[in-house]
Amino acid sequence: MTETLNCSIYKSPRVEEMYLYVPGKDQFDDVPEALMTRFGLPTFVMELDLHKGRSLAREDVVQVMRNLSKQGFHLQLPPDFKPQLYFGNED
Repeated sequence: MTETLNCSIYKSPRVEEMYLYVPGKDQFDDVPEALMTRFGLPTFVMELDLHKGRSLAREDVVQVMRNLSKQGFHLQLPPDFKPQLYFGNED
């Protein structure tokens, strides 16, 4: 993993406090289509230079850097996010 990694951060218009980190401005090629559909049209928030000494409010910077390097994106979920699971009718 490189010592410093630039990234761009986008917020979701559909899910409050959900953010998507990508390796550069508008670089969504590695983000799965299903995730982009759920996320909605990304709204640019800021660019950051990430490094091991940098602290992030709710994310582990090393994990963010690892995800950006390995999968091309990092998804930050809201702190109280509960996925909606449907297992069929429970009538």
